[in-house]
Amino acid sequence: MTDMFAFPKPPNRPIPTLPIRWVETDDELYALIDEIDDVDVVALDTEFVRRTTYYPILALVQVNTGKGIYLVDAPKLDLSEFWQALSEVPTMLWYACGEDLTIFYHLAKCPPLTNIIDIQIGIAYLTSLMQVGYAQAVFEVLGVTLDKAESQSDWLVRPLSDNQQNYAISDVQYLPTLYEVIKETLVAKNLFDCVIEDSLLYAKEIHTALHTPNEQVYLDYLDPKYNQRQITLLQALTSWRERLARVKNKPRTFIIDKQGLRDIIDTMPTTTKALANTSINRNALRRYGDDIVRIIKQVTSLPKEQLITLPPPPYTSKNKPFKKELSQALAAHSQATQIPESLLMRGRWLNQLLYMIYQELDDEHLPDGLKGYRHEWVIAHILPLLREYKEQIADGFILGNNQRG
Repeated sequence: MTDMFAFPKPPNRPIPTLPIRWVETDDELYALIDEIDDVDVVALDTEFVRRTTYYPILALVQVNTGKGIYLVDAPKLDLSEFWQALSEVPTMLWYACGEDLTIFYHLAKCPPLTNIIDIQIGIAYLTSLMQVGYAQAVFEVLGVTLDKAESQSDWLVRPLSDNQQNYAISDVQYLPTLYEVIKETLVAKNLFDCVIEDSLLYAKEIHTALHTPNEQVYLDYLDPKYNQRQITLLQALTSWRERLARVKNKPRTFIIDKQGLRDIIDTMPTTTKALANTSINRNALRRYGDDIVRIIKQVTSLPKEQLITLPPPPYTSKNKPFKKELSQALAAHSQATQIPESLLMRGRWLNQLLYMIYQELDDEHLPDGLKGYRHEWVIAHILPLLREYKEQIADGFILGNNQRG
């Protein structure tokens, strides 16, 4: 469990008692859509199954409109108009919405949502804790203990057990009240707009990840030690795996898991016997071994000029002469704004800033996360600080490129 945090218990903050309704017919769904059209805030959660499929199977959508709590029996219904109504409501409340939005985007086929508030992000701004779970947040903020024993149960079974139903209801029952308390505290600290910005940034990142072309999936598995041929093989294998996983609707890990992928890239086996010495699972070896070996042979035979262009390297040098001054700048701005240091600067944003210094790129190349409320601070303080170490930063990137071979 995440470290406990102290949060003032709000006085006299009762949880509204709302009617609970199942939505199993088109008429019931249209009635819910009409209600969603009439409110400004909707709290949501989903239950799904994704153990043996590439695409998650949506089993249940929980909706709290402030007028009622609805359990939408997703497999029975065409939810196209439902997704559209939710896209248009002024505010959608979620808690740790990553997987929920992945399903939303997959089924709704919509652009990035612009009405999202992720309450977990709000709690991170108030506590510096990045992964506070919903049950812990409800307990710490509202003083309510939730039973999470049903989190891994079979949500496609019908009828749901009483425990499953109570679990599903609780996932949205407390969200609006939790939001009210968190919002009041954020507004008092002038941090609410920051949470909105980061929630929308997160929603955009999830949409981008879901729509990543097969040929770019390899970027999530890069290792600074990989040379150009290894990276070419990584791209070829992850593109092939992505296409196969989607066609067969199987998890990527059923084909090659992360460790198996690393082993193959490290050793580049050109026979099925050598491939069997990696950690690839036996079923995958039997089904796909010949295809994997064929891809490896194709890449190993490519002339150097046909290998892919190396992506920008990460800054891997242990020599970080700017580290102390950067830490001081982060601490000073955190103290002045009450924004936790971990939320002011992510590691990948810093790497992009270092790459900008190395390549002498202008400010328009800032990552999206540094173009909002962080922008003025980064332009006025962080980039000038890093530019003082331009030569050392360049040496770090050159060293990383040389290590790739």
